[in-house]
Parts: sequence; C-alpha cells; structure tokens
Amino acid sequence: MTVNDDSFTNWKIREEIAESMIPLIGKLHRERDVTVLLHSRSLVNKSVVSILKTHRFARQIAGAELSVTETMPFLEALTALDLGPSQIDLGMLATMYKADERGLSVAEFTAEAVAGATGANKIERREPRDVVLYGFGRIGRLVARLLIEKAGSGNGLRLRAIVVRGGGAQDIVKRASLLRRDSIHGQFQGTITVDEDTSTIVANGNAIKVIYADDPAHVDYTEYGIRDAILIDNTGKWRDREGLSKHLRPGIEKVVLTAPGKGDVPNIVHGVNHDTVKPDEQILSCASCTTNAIVPPLKAMDDEYGVLRGHVETVHSFTNDQNLLDNYHKSERRGRSAPLNMVITETGAASAVAKALPDLKAKISGSSIRVPVPDVSIAILNLQLAREATREEVHDYLREVSLTSPLKRQIDFITAPDAVSSDFIGSRHASIVDAGALKVDGDNAILYLWYDNEFGYSCQVVRVVQHVSGVEYPTFPAMAV
Repeated sequence: MTVNDDSFTNWKIREEIAESMIPLIGKLHRERDVTVLLHSRSLVNKSVVSILKTHRFARQIAGAELSVTETMPFLEALTALDLGPSQIDLGMLATMYKADERGLSVAEFTAEAVAGATGANKIERREPRDVVLYGFGRIGRLVARLLIEKAGSGNGLRLRAIVVRGGGAQDIVKRASLLRRDSIHGQFQGTITVDEDTSTIVANGNAIKVIYADDPAHVDYTEYGIRDAILIDNTGKWRDREGLSKHLRPGIEKVVLTAPGKGDVPNIVHGVNHDTVKPDEQILSCASCTTNAIVPPLKAMDDEYGVLRGHVETVHSFTNDQNLLDNYHKSERRGRSAPLNMVITETGAASAVAKALPDLKAKISGSSIRVPVPDVSIAILNLQLAREATREEVHDYLREVSLTSPLKRQIDFITAPDAVSSDFIGSRHASIVDAGALKVDGDNAILYLWYDNEFGYSCQVVRVVQHVSGVEYPTFPAMAV
C-alpha cells in the first residue's frame, strides 16, 4: 500500500468516527444541556469536516494534531455519566489524561475530571431567561444569531423581542432578510419565517416579537409576556446610567450596553472582570470590541511579566459610523469615504483599560486607523515589561494561556505564516495572538492581536449576559486560576 493509500484510509477512518460523534454530541446538548468543546471550540451542530478541522487546529496551539480516535473514547465515557448542565472540553480531557500517571481507564479518569457536573454536584436545568434586543444593527443581528443558536443548548437565554423604530412598508420582512443573509458572516444557520400580522419573526422555532418604538418609555414589556428580562442596547444612543435607566421598564430587570459605558457604568470584559459584577447591578457595559481584544492579553502579560507602560495602535475595519462617500460628519476625518481611505481616528479602548483592569498601574495610550476592510481588525500592543524576556519564552507562554488558562475563551493563538484578516471572520475569541508577528527584545514586547470586531465581540457580549443571568454553566475539566 502506498503512502497516499495510507493517508486516504486514515482519513476515511477518522471521517467515520467524526460522523459517529455527531449524534452523541447532539444528544448531550439537547437532553442534558452539555456543550462539548475541543480546546474551547464548540463541537455542537458542526459538520464532519468541521469536527476534523477543529481537531487538526489543535496542532497550532498544542504542537501536535489531536485525532478523533483520541477524543472519541472520552465522548463515549461522557454519555454514560449522569451529567448536569455544563461545558466539557474533550481536548483538555485528552491532554490531561496523557499526563496522568495513575493508570486509570478513560472512563475512570473522565468520571473523576467531570465529577463537579455529575450526581449530587450537578446543576439543575433552569428555566430560560428572557432577552430583549434594543436595536437590530450589525451587533444586534449577530447577537440574535448567537442567542438563537444557543436557545436549546442549556445556556438558558431566550430571545423574546427586538425593539426598533418603524421603517415603513415591509419593515419586518426586510429586517428578517438582513438576519437571514449577511454579506460578511454568510447565511443564517437554520430557517426564518415572518408573520406580518403578529409582527413576529420565527427563527429555528424561536418566536421573536418585533416591537416598534421611538423611545424606551413607550414600551411595557409585560404586555408581551416578557418578565425579568435582560435588555441588550445595541444602539449606543445612551451610554451613561441616567440614559440607560430609561430601559428599566416593566418586564426588564437588567440593561447591558454594547458600547463603552460612561461615568459609573461598569465596563465588563468577560474573562477578566466579569466576576466583579454585583448581583444587584442593573446597568453595565460590555466596553468596546477593541477593549475586549486588548484587555485579556494585557492581563496575561501583566500577570507573568508585569507591564510598566504600553501603547495600542488599532488598524480597524470601517464601520457604519463612517460615510461611504465624502460627506458631512460631526467627527473629524470620518466624513471622508470609508472604502477609499485610511482614516486616522481616536479609540477609547486605552482609557477603558483602567475600568476593566483597575489593578494595572501601567499607563496605556492608544490611537486608531480605520482601513478599507468591512470586518476584522488588528491591535498592535507595544509593552514595556517589568522584566526582560525572550521571544521564545513569551511565544510559549501565550500559547499555553490560549490552551489551558481561564482566558482560553478570550485568547486564541495562531502560527500560520500566511494568516491575513479575512481568516478570522467568525472567530469567537476576543483576540487571536499572531505568533509569527510577535516581537520581543529584552523588556519590550510587541503583540499583534487579530479580532473579529463584530462576531468575536458579540460572543463576549453573550458571555456577559449569560453570567449576569446566572445561566453561565461551568467548564470541565476545571482550570487552575
């Protein structure tokens, strides 16, 4: 048999195993609210090829490809356990099992590693928490996709309504069409129908009421059967506590802003300071996409090396805030054509660091350039460290952070030598460390951090909403803090 024959036979074997994984993953997800991950990447609703590619990607961060032949026994072991709602990482199970020297079987090791999600320790399934989207633009529609995707997964969030200003004839049909098709993120994964008579969008069985209002004060959400909901404001129109408090209407318990908050509004970056949210806090912000991209790696670097000062330069995709063609704009430069120019502008991400990382004493400055791409940005984080380091040391440290640390859902890591911005469309991480571009010289480190400023940020928003809803399920095996 030739090498080519061996490779093809191996592929067919792995393909067959991946096919057999799909119903097991689906059953755990649907019946027990268990989300199966592989190095923090969900395997739920993934195709055979996607499952195999996710296993192969482990080579980028762990140094070796992870085979489905290695992870399948752990998945089978999970199906035999009395599991409660949780997230379970097959990649971590396989990695930790290899390092374990006690001679346990896969079943024994798995039962021990996920004991916190079984038997008397398991969390009982909760009733879904109502969510309302106020505004239905770029972030609003992506958050809607994520909420619909997770509706049956045990994350406990149920999108009940969206609030928009009336747009005239066939408004709801047009909004549903924008949810169904996206020029950047592709087709909606599922089915969408519209009931114009009841002003309802039904997406994958989720009935979403479309409420038309020009002012938060005009809406009583209890009239639509909505109770104790979390409202996500995607408009950015109100950013301080006084303005956002207008949303605290009958039926709404908490308000989450998808823009940097002003004044005493807490700016929350999931993975970094989400555990500081007080249970009685009704208003909070998810900061900006750039803040979410730079704060997790900044925390990681400060924890290990100490950071004395830093500067972040973001090369950012253009947004709807800019003009397609030259026209009047209240801000400097943003009136010039977005798809035709690089546009120097400001970023509030550097100043927002202090809210998310109050213990960081380093001064962080920042600036930004908008460039003619529709999505995915890069932050160049230039740091003066408290001690000297080598490039190899920082490289290996950040790879390990992306693989095993509590920040692994926020920080990704890539070694591909020809990676470009479009490769990161749809990334669910807050930022991705580009290993090939990393520069370290003594006490100076320069990190190049890619981020999908639309989808990656939307994932962070949903994580914050899950946390404040009390429906953020624990991940096993548990990571050391």
